[in-house]
Amino acid sequence: MKSKMYILVVAAVVAACLIAARLAISIPGKEKYYAVEPEITTPEYKTDAARAIDAYERLMERYMDLAESNLQQAGADYQMVMSRLDSLDSRLEDVSARLARIEKKLGIEPDANGTAKLKAVK
Repeated sequence: MKSKMYILVVAAVVAACLIAARLAISIPGKEKYYAVEPEITTPEYKTDAARAIDAYERLMERYMDLAESNLQQAGADYQMVMSRLDSLDSRLEDVSARLARIEKKLGIEPDANGTAKLKAVK
């Protein structure tokens, strides 16, 4: 009876080992080799020309920012400049009218180019 029990225990242990071995083989995703991909970053090598181009681009960006800020400030002064130009235009019209009267009085003919010619005095 003891020998049958030993045989039964040995058979149960062998069956348990076979089941464990079968389960170990059937595990999905089990690989024998590991893929190791190290990421090594090094600074980018730049030539002198590339550095010069980068510096020029930074300079142009700063210049464009400066020009944009100046244009925004100039927008506020635009109305003042326009009123000043209008007053200068009216003054020039007054001077032009006076000059035309003086030329007429002196007998000077205005030319098509805007230059004046003296009439021949007899």
